[in-house]
Amino acid sequence: MASTSGFSTASTAVTASTRATASMSSTASSSDGKTAAQKKAERMKKLRDLRLRQNEARKMNHAEVVEEDKRNKLPTNFEAKRKRAEWELEEQKKRAAAEARGEDYDRMKLLDVSAEDAEKWDRLKKKKKNPDQGFADYEQATFRQYNRLTKQMKPDMDKYEDVKGKIGEDMYPTVDSLPQHEYKDSQAGIDRMVDDLEKQINKRNKYSRRRAHNDEEDIDFINERNMNFNKKLERFYGKYTTEIKQNLERGTAV
Repeated sequence: MASTSGFSTASTAVTASTRATASMSSTASSSDGKTAAQKKAERMKKLRDLRLRQNEARKMNHAEVVEEDKRNKLPTNFEAKRKRAEWELEEQKKRAAAEARGEDYDRMKLLDVSAEDAEKWDRLKKKKKNPDQGFADYEQATFRQYNRLTKQMKPDMDKYEDVKGKIGEDMYPTVDSLPQHEYKDSQAGIDRMVDDLEKQINKRNKYSRRRAHNDEEDIDFINERNMNFNKKLERFYGKYTTEIKQNLERGTAV
């Protein structure tokens, strides 16, 4: 009797355990199905985001390539010119505002400049005004002279237009044209050319040149530097030491 009761109790426990396991398995299966759907949705969302980012990156790359191609086609000094134009525009606005307030813009601007910067700018201006750094070769000397002469030219545009109207196409002759007009320079232009040539001759005469060596001259120096020094002494004190030199040469010096 006791054994029968124990068997039935064990059987009841096994049945309860089986039901619980089946319930848990069904719950887990339903839970696994929901998680897989969620994972799929998340993966599809990530895929859409990646495609959107890919399209955005493609558009940005294309725009950058177009901008780079535009920059490559621009002149090399375009950026410097752009900054210079922006600076000039800003300066014009500040100057107009200062004039509207009744102030001197140049004076107000100098108040913000240090003495060191002002000295540096002054040196740069002087360097630009006189770019001639001395003789280098004849080609550069000729080029500098050409620039100097062309800067001094002041053309008379009214007279130019008058002559152009009279001559017509002969103003700009070609290899196939046969000029029919003879142009004579004005007396003022000829005088101006003569004055300029005389100035060049006078300036050329002032150039320092290497003096020819005189073999009969007394040698009282040991090198070229000492020779120049002795000549300088002779130039300043020669008239005071002439008698002493003569006495030394005659041997009658006291």
